Parts: sequence; structure tokens; C-alpha cells
Amino acid sequence: MARSSSGFVAGLTAAAIAAVAFLAYQASANAPADVSAKPKAPSAAPSTAPTGGPKKPVKDPLAVPAESGTGARVVYALTDRRVWLVDAKGQATSTFSVMPSTVHPAPGAYKVTSRSGSVTGSDGVRIEHVVRFTTEQDVSIGFSAAVDGTLPKPDPTRKTGGIRMKRADGDAMWTFASIGAKVVVVP
Repeated sequence: MARSSSGFVAGLTAAAIAAVAFLAYQASANAPADVSAKPKAPSAAPSTAPTGGPKKPVKDPLAVPAESGTGARVVYALTDRRVWLVDAKGQATSTFSVMPSTVHPAPGAYKVTSRSGSVTGSDGVRIEHVVRFTTEQDVSIGFSAAVDGTLPKPDPTRKTGGIRMKRADGDAMWTFASIGAKVVVVP
């Protein structure tokens, strides 16, 4: 009985190989001619999008927003939920994601108005390295890090102004943004 089952397996294997070879031949016969061609060298002419217009360059998500001005500054992008610490030459020395508060600053330029080493936030959480730069809806807006290292979403039913970051990022912010430092908020 072993001989008949091994012959059966050999026959199935041969049939499977023949089927795969046939399908491969059909695929190669129906493939466009340019599939095997070498890729074209990039041209200096701009390419077009499917709609016929020029393609937009891919945005580097870590690049400092162009509309954030010049010089040393803290840049806070509301939509991206990201902060950049930018030196006087316009180079980002650090960038990190943040958890926004429930009250948001309007886009524009501000200056750091006050700082606190360690306090309790308006949400009852112990925070450190608080760097405040404006007030909206009677709520102080600023950057801070929770002492316990958490980065929870704020309670949407409470008006809070703390833009939270990780502790290491809070340390970098504290060192960079002294009183009078420029803060630019972009959409």
C-alpha cells in the first residue's frame, strides 16, 4: 500500500508543478512590456499628479513648520500635536509629540511669561517644568510634564491649559524656554 500512496503523492506534485508553470507562462505573456525595463532616471521636470496638476512634495513630519518664523523659538503645531525647540540658526534641536489641553492657544507669536518648577495642574495632577506663554478663556496655557510620567488625554468636561509632554521633553523645554523666550503657535 505504501507504493500506491507514494505514486499518488508524486502524481499530485507533478500536477501542481505543471499548473504553476502554466500560470506563470500566462502571467508573463500578459504582462506589459515595460515591467522588465530598467527604472527611468529621475527627470528635472516636475511630475504630475493623477489629476494632471503638479505633485506636492512629501512633507517631512519632523521638519520645522515654514510658517513659524525665524530665530530661536518654541514652535507648537496644533494639528500635528508637536513641538520643536529651534535654535538661533533655525535648526530644530529637539522635537516631540505632546498631548494638547482642552483650551487651545490661537495661532500667533507669544513670549514665555512665567515658569514653575513643580505645581499641581488645574486637572489635579502633579506637574513639573511648567512654561506658560498665554491665557485663553481665563485659563493659563503652557507646557508641562506630569511627575508620574503619564500622558493621558485631558478630561473634555474641564477647561485646562496644560500642553503635556514626557518628562525628558519637559526637561528640554525647561532648559530651552526661559522667561521672554519666543513661542510660535501654528495651526
